[in-house]
Amino acid sequence: MLAVLTSYDFLVVAFGTTVLAMVSAVVGCFSVYKGQSLVGDAIGHATFPGIVLTFMLFQTRNPLLLTIGAALSAGLAYEVIQAFVRHSKIQFDAALAIVLSGFFGLGLVLKSYIQGHPSYVNASQAGLKNYIFGLAAFMMKKDVVLIFIVAGVCSLILFLFYKELVLSVFDASYGESIGISSKLVDRILLIMTIALIAVGIKSVGAILISSFLIIPCICAHQHSHRLKNVLMIASGTAGFSAFLGTFLSSLYRGLSTGPTIILVMGTLTFLSMIFGKNSALQKRRSLV
Repeated sequence: MLAVLTSYDFLVVAFGTTVLAMVSAVVGCFSVYKGQSLVGDAIGHATFPGIVLTFMLFQTRNPLLLTIGAALSAGLAYEVIQAFVRHSKIQFDAALAIVLSGFFGLGLVLKSYIQGHPSYVNASQAGLKNYIFGLAAFMMKKDVVLIFIVAGVCSLILFLFYKELVLSVFDASYGESIGISSKLVDRILLIMTIALIAVGIKSVGAILISSFLIIPCICAHQHSHRLKNVLMIASGTAGFSAFLGTFLSSLYRGLSTGPTIILVMGTLTFLSMIFGKNSALQKRRSLV
């Protein structure tokens, strides 16, 4: 057990997943309170065709290029969702479902197309399928460096625009009256969400990455209704889950890191929904 904790490979993956989870949790809290938690899910699924298309164009698995491809695809998916809502009678949740399934299906079709195709025989496709479910065990040092850079930039933005984000989420009308553009703040929140999803899909996968944004906030909300407390609890829960999930997957062969992290996170949230100060069960007991 100690050998795992001190191994270089474990430390690289653990630091990467922990930092990614902590920052994603804070950004995810603002999305959840804004009522856009499922946007992250749609964007996460929409990154896959961007990754495969980037590979088809450049025939390389360079992390930075694939991340840029994923981010561009995610941004396009968001604009398609908005276009559906603005120019049709399709409701927001239906637009999310269409884009989520459509983009992810396109990614799977492209992945099937390049398998065995003569044009891509000389380009190694190994590892592309890991972007679907994630495989943190194969994260390299340059992947973790990329996560640190994106997480650092997002943390700085959260610090500089904290007041604007809070007003935009909880009292957009008052924010507009004092000159804070809710549209601009929404864009900032969207860019942070896309950036974190794009760098995180290799470790967690396009299917599960939205859990990093949503679950910690739900867990923290069972313990406090004060925003600052929620942000700290969510970040702490996410960081602990990422570290423990990475450790368990390193200790026991056959456990995928991303799903194991999500299982730990989900277990903590389930327990919080039972024993948390603000859980429905505890509120019912207080009325008895």
